[in-house]
Amino acid sequence: MNRLILLRHGDAERDAESGDDFDRRLTDLGRRDSHGAGLTLSELGLRPDLVLASAAVRVRETWAEVANSFPDLEPRYEKELYLAEPGFLRSVISLRGAGCETLMMVGHNPGLQDLATRLLIECNAPSSAISRIRTGLPTAGAAVFLFDANGRPAYDGLFYPRDRR
Repeated sequence: MNRLILLRHGDAERDAESGDDFDRRLTDLGRRDSHGAGLTLSELGLRPDLVLASAAVRVRETWAEVANSFPDLEPRYEKELYLAEPGFLRSVISLRGAGCETLMMVGHNPGLQDLATRLLIECNAPSSAISRIRTGLPTAGAAVFLFDANGRPAYDGLFYPRDRR
């Protein structure tokens, strides 16, 4: 894997009708921002070969909006990615990303934000990027990293919805 895109799901309702967090749906803002995230990534040429995504409803709806920019991609929805810890996410990325050029993972905080923070620190990213991610990876926000042949990360960008509005 040469590139990793970590994408947080779009803004979601506070409570699902079922009462189960897993079933929370996107808000109108979440749909707009998710659509915008797909456009931004596509315009920058950040096209994934493989998409791994949490099976939660809000992630599925996020992908439905992002997919407008990548209509021929089908994500692999995995229940284990729902609210997963950063160490687990990193192991999944290492295992599954081995055979692809660009891997996108669509999921949740705090796992994605914590993983992005760790990768930024590991690659000695600019302090401004580390500070920015520590304030929170917002809904429909993306963190992008390049990886060298030895699996070492390099910072490639943070893309937040407010930057697109």
